[in-house]
Amino acid sequence: MTKWIGAVLGAGLALVAQGAAAQQSEEVSFAPGNYGTMITGTIVGHEYRDYRLGAQAGQELFVDLKVTQTDGFGIAYLNILPPGSDNVAIYVGSMDEDSTETVPLPEDGTYTIRVYLMGNDRDAGASVSYAIDVSIQ
Repeated sequence: MTKWIGAVLGAGLALVAQGAAAQQSEEVSFAPGNYGTMITGTIVGHEYRDYRLGAQAGQELFVDLKVTQTDGFGIAYLNILPPGSDNVAIYVGSMDEDSTETVPLPEDGTYTIRVYLMGNDRDAGASVSYAIDVSIQ
C-alpha cells in the first residue's frame, strides 16, 4: 500500500512540475546606470509569473509589490527563488504581512521573483494587476 501511495504522489508531483513549465517567465534588466526598475503585470487565478534577474552573492534584492487593480480581493504575493531552485524559495511573501522586503542574496546566479495568487482570488479566477519596484544593491 505504501509503495502505491508513493507512486501516486510521485505521478502527481510530475504533473505539477509539467504544469509549472507552462507559466510565463520574463527577463528583467535595468536601464544603463540604474540599479532598479518597475515591473508591471496581471495574473489570473492559478497563473503565476516569473521574473528572472542576475545578481551576485552579497548583494541585496529589494522588492515592493503593490496591487494596482483587481476584480477580486486584490491580494497578490511574491516569492524569491535562488539560482537552480526546484521551486524552493529563500523568501515566501505569503508568510510576511508586508509586501516590501530586502533579501540578502547568498550566491551568484539568476534569481526568480515569482508573483502568484492564493485563496479566493486564485480559486475564483480573479484578475490582479500589480507593480513591483525591484532593485539590486
